[in-house]
Amino acid sequence: MVVDSTSGPGPSVSRFLVRDPALWIGGKCVAAESGEDFEVIDPASGRPIAVAARGGAADIDKAVRAARTAFEAAAWRDLSAGSRAQLLWRYADVIEAHAQELAELEVLNNGMPIGFAQWSIAASANWLRHYAGLAGRLAGRHNSAAVSGDGQRFHAYTAPEPVGVVGLITPWNGPIAGFMIKVAPALAAGCTCIVKPAENTPLTALRLAELASQAGIPDGVLNVVTGFGDAGAALVDHPGVDKISFTGSTETGKSVLRAAANHIKRTTLELGGKSPCIVFDDADMDRAIPGAAQAIFANSGQVCFAGSRLYVQRASFDRVVEGVAAIAASLRIGSGLDTGNAVGPMISDRQRQRVVDYIAMGKAEGGEVVAGGRPLDRDGFFIEPTVFTNLASSARIVREEIFGPVVVATPFDDLEEVAALGNDTNYGLGAGIFTSHLAKAHSLAARLRAGNVWVNCYGVTHPAMPFGGFKESGLGREFGEEGFAAFLETKSVFVDLGGL
Repeated sequence: MVVDSTSGPGPSVSRFLVRDPALWIGGKCVAAESGEDFEVIDPASGRPIAVAARGGAADIDKAVRAARTAFEAAAWRDLSAGSRAQLLWRYADVIEAHAQELAELEVLNNGMPIGFAQWSIAASANWLRHYAGLAGRLAGRHNSAAVSGDGQRFHAYTAPEPVGVVGLITPWNGPIAGFMIKVAPALAAGCTCIVKPAENTPLTALRLAELASQAGIPDGVLNVVTGFGDAGAALVDHPGVDKISFTGSTETGKSVLRAAANHIKRTTLELGGKSPCIVFDDADMDRAIPGAAQAIFANSGQVCFAGSRLYVQRASFDRVVEGVAAIAASLRIGSGLDTGNAVGPMISDRQRQRVVDYIAMGKAEGGEVVAGGRPLDRDGFFIEPTVFTNLASSARIVREEIFGPVVVATPFDDLEEVAALGNDTNYGLGAGIFTSHLAKAHSLAARLRAGNVWVNCYGVTHPAMPFGGFKESGLGREFGEEGFAAFLETKSVFVDLGGL
């Protein structure tokens, strides 16, 4: 473990941080109705870096009305798919032009290594362009032949239409990526949006909304209300919102689903995980060992599909555990603004304490710490990457999502055993398999109850491939055509053409 010194942000970010707190509604900055605000904390220092407006139910209502007005306005409703696509391409170009500013702001607010932030910004621009292309491929089906006959003639077709006003509740662990995964397909489909970012990380959502306006997205199409859970609850419960897309914890997701039922609101949920990463004896260990380490230590383990349960075939168990532990000990920890750092802080002191408590719990349950296991005695919310062994499958740190850089390694003997171990969870978001045997990889991938399975890699995503989970890891899919269709309704139209 190496600890760094901290670098500072550039002038454009410094100017953004000292602005008056405001929401983004109807294409402009507006104060919260309550006049209240809250401090935004840099998790690498533990100190406030900005003040954000504390939006509430009244602000949500204002944003919904702005989004509804924009949805019904000709400036958005009557745009051709090609014109929407041009706007999304322009938005992508604007984001790329502000990439350094956005990356620094993301790191200051979230703590992630700047390389991770830069990837999310480049990916966001590509996601916009991907969905711009899908917008031009929207098409219904012609079913006249199937419907007509027996003395009747119909012109029958289906028409895809935007679902309407959508509420998008985004997470703190990847603020820019979480924002664009939802906003890009929603805009491409012709919806209008109210984004409620996590209270820990409101800053980049506000800046992204401003940049959308610079790109020519009409006023009211994209709104951002910062605040706490009461604002999110008001968004979910608002009768003027047609769909909710939520990313966050499983427990909060259950609350969202219950509240959405009041209005039969369309819902997409991307929730928690406790994903297995599985290494067979025949794996290429030069790939498998760093792959298993990256699966859990990327973004300080604050990843929904983090490979927090490491299963290694028995003959290779010691070698893999030693390798992952050595990587954990070598990772440089500190401010994400320093390009040499690989591990940033936990998002908050509360989250760091949660991880510390789970580590203590693992020790009490008989686990052996073979690497890490301690918070750092310095400013900010840092904790060492941690590797556990010698824990039963019933242990809480094996079963519960920690959302930190803590992995539990367990040996297994054969495919049947590890398939059962991998599926022994309420979650089903991701799974990794490292093996050189093709049939084994496909056989296990088919057995694992997870929405995403990575073979000889981990955590790969692409906008053409759907992303989501089984069981308590979520409902519906983001990305892919499925993620686009989630923002569309299908209308069937029958035109009676008279008798034959």
